Amino acid sequence: MTAKWGIANIYASYNNVMITLTDITGAETVTKVTGGMVVKQAKEESSPYAAQRAAERVAEVAKDKEFVGIHVRVRAPGGNKSVSPGPGAQAAIRALTRAGLEIGRIEDVTPIPHDGTKKKGGRRGRRV
Repeated sequence: MTAKWGIANIYASYNNVMITLTDITGAETVTKVTGGMVVKQAKEESSPYAAQRAAERVAEVAKDKEFVGIHVRVRAPGGNKSVSPGPGAQAAIRALTRAGLEIGRIEDVTPIPHDGTKKKGGRRGRRV
């Protein structure tokens, strides 16, 4: 029997962290955990702690479904928003490794605009 691999899609913005585990084709979702599912306060949804707890839950399900390793795809909001992933991205990858899953590839899949739409905030930006 060959080793079973999957893909962990980590969407890390500055407001939340979403980790979705799919099979190797990416067609079938095995599990999905968000930062809001593992912490009580809304302000902590995007924290590294929330990402770590979410990744631990994903790893638990992955072990139950007999996954040996995973490829990681990290995504930030992108487009005309932030192109850098939030604080939870790195913590999530670390937690998946600590849980005993083998990490294959780590890939950044943030959508980059090729001169798309205008950023919100107007000509002079957001005035605080």
